[in-house]
Amino acid sequence: MSFNDQYNKWKESTLKRSLEKFKERKERFETSAGIEVPRVALPASREKDYETKLGFPGEYPYTRGVQPTMYRSRFWTMRQYAGFSTAEESNKRYRYLLQQGQTGLSVAFDLPTQIGYDADDPIAQGEVGKVGVSISSIHDMMQLYDQIPLDKVSTSMTINAPAGVLLAMYIAVAKRQGADMHQLRGTIQNDILKEYVARGTYIFPPAPSMRLITDIFSFCAKEVPYWNTISISGYHIREAGSTAVQEVAFTLANGIAYVEAALKAGLDIDSFAGQLSFFFNAHNNLLEEVAKFRAARRMWARIMRERFKAQKPASWQLRFHTQTAGSTLTAQQPENNVVRVTLQALSAVLGGTQSLHTNSMDEALWLPTEKSVRVALRTQQIIAYESGVADSVDPLAGSYLIEQLTDEIETGALDYIAKIDEMGGALQSIERGFMQNEIQNAAYAAQQEIERKEQIVVGVNQFQVQEEMTLERLRVDPAIEMNQRQRLAALRAGRHDQTARDLLSKLKAAASSTDNLMPLFIECVEHDITLGEICNTLRGVWGEYVAQGF
Repeated sequence: MSFNDQYNKWKESTLKRSLEKFKERKERFETSAGIEVPRVALPASREKDYETKLGFPGEYPYTRGVQPTMYRSRFWTMRQYAGFSTAEESNKRYRYLLQQGQTGLSVAFDLPTQIGYDADDPIAQGEVGKVGVSISSIHDMMQLYDQIPLDKVSTSMTINAPAGVLLAMYIAVAKRQGADMHQLRGTIQNDILKEYVARGTYIFPPAPSMRLITDIFSFCAKEVPYWNTISISGYHIREAGSTAVQEVAFTLANGIAYVEAALKAGLDIDSFAGQLSFFFNAHNNLLEEVAKFRAARRMWARIMRERFKAQKPASWQLRFHTQTAGSTLTAQQPENNVVRVTLQALSAVLGGTQSLHTNSMDEALWLPTEKSVRVALRTQQIIAYESGVADSVDPLAGSYLIEQLTDEIETGALDYIAKIDEMGGALQSIERGFMQNEIQNAAYAAQQEIERKEQIVVGVNQFQVQEEMTLERLRVDPAIEMNQRQRLAALRAGRHDQTARDLLSKLKAAASSTDNLMPLFIECVEHDITLGEICNTLRGVWGEYVAQGF
C-alpha cells in the first residue's frame, strides 16, 4: 500500500471515527500570521519505515499519540497535586482549583495514610497532615469531597500500599452521593514495585502486595470499568536520580511484571490492559524528554501486541500522566522555578501527555501556597491557550534530532529490559538490587557533574545572588493532629463494635484465602472500620516488608 493510500485509510477510518466522537476546538487552526496549522504534519519524502516506526496518530505503534486529533479536540487534563492538613482544608483547595479552571483532582496523602496508619497511631505522631491530607476513615473521605460530585470529576490518588482501601473509601463516598460506580473516572497509583525501588512507602512483602494489585485489576474490570487501576510510575525513579533511559526501561519492566502477575492470576489480558496507565517525569532537557515520551509509547505498544499478544488497540496504548520534576526545583532564587516548570510542562505537551501537574515555585521550601499553585496552573493554561503547540499533533515529529533521540532511548531501554528479563523479571531484579544500584550510580554521577560545574544549575552552582526570602509561606497547624485523634475516638465510640470485630475477623480469613478483597474493603469502610485497622489486620497475616541492604 502506498503512503498516500495509508494516509487516506487513516483519514477515512481512525480519524473519521474520532471526529464523530470528539469535535475539534476550531474549524481552522492557524498561526498569528494566518498560516494554517495542519492536523498532522507528514514527511516530504515518504520514508519506507514511516508506518512501522511512527505511524499515524491514534494508530499502532502510537509513536505520534494515542488519539487521532490529540489536543485539537480537547486539552490534556490539568491536575494540580494537592492535599495538606485536614480533609476540610484540602477540600477548600480543591474547590478553589476547580474554580480556577483545573479539570481533574489529584490527591496527596500524608505519610501515615500512605503507609496504612491512622492519625491516632503512635507511629503517626508529628506527621499528621504534613505532606498531604490525613485520611483515616470514610468520614474523612466524605469531607475531602464535600460539594464535589464524584461522577462529574476525574480523580487521581497518589496512594500505593493501601491503594485498595482508599479506592474502597472513594467508591463508598460516591455511592453515598448517589453516583454509579460504573461511571467513576480516575486513577490510583497502586504501583508497589517502584516503592521497593525508589520511594519507600511500602507495607507488605511483594507477594501479597501483588495479590492486592491483581484484586484491584479484576474488581475494576467488572465494577469500575473507566477507572485506571494502576499508574505505573517512572516519576519517582527519575526523582531518585535515574537517567531518561532508565526511567523508561524500569517503568516498562515493572509494567511487564504487573501484566504477568495478572495473567498468572487468571485474568484475560484484554480485560484489564486498557485500564493500565503510566506516570512519567518531565525533566529539564526539553528535546530528550519529548523523545522519551514518544519512545515509551512505541515500546509499550510493541510489548503488548507482540510479547503479550493483546488483541484490542486499547490494550496497546500507553496513556500517561506527567508531573514536572520536583528534584530540579531550587530553594535558591525560587522564582526561577517558574521557568524550569514551563519548559518541563512544554516537553510533556509536545510529547503527548494525557494529563499534567505543574509544580509550584516554592515547593523546594515548603508546601505550596494558594498563589504559587495558581501560577503553576496558569502555566499550563498559557501553554494550552496561547502557545499554539496544542494545535497540531506531535508537532516535532520528523526532526532529525527528535527521531534520533527517540530511537536511541528505545534502544537503550530495550537493552535494560533484556537484562532484567535474564534475571527473571522486575521483581527479581529489585530483590537483587539491580535497579536500585543503577539509579544510585546515575544519581552520583549527576551530582559529581554539578559539583564540578560540568552541569550548571542556575542560582546554585553559578549565577548566585545574595537574597532575602520574601515568598509567602504555608503553615500547617499542629492542632490538626489532636483534632484527628478526637474524631477517630468519636467514630470508634459511635460505631457498632460487634460488627466491626466480625468484619475484621472476616478480613483476616479472606487475606489467607484467594478471595478478591475489594468487596470486603468496601464493606469494612462503610461500617466505619478505619484504614489503620484494615492495614494492621493484613499486617498480622502477611507481615511487613523489610528492605535489604545491597
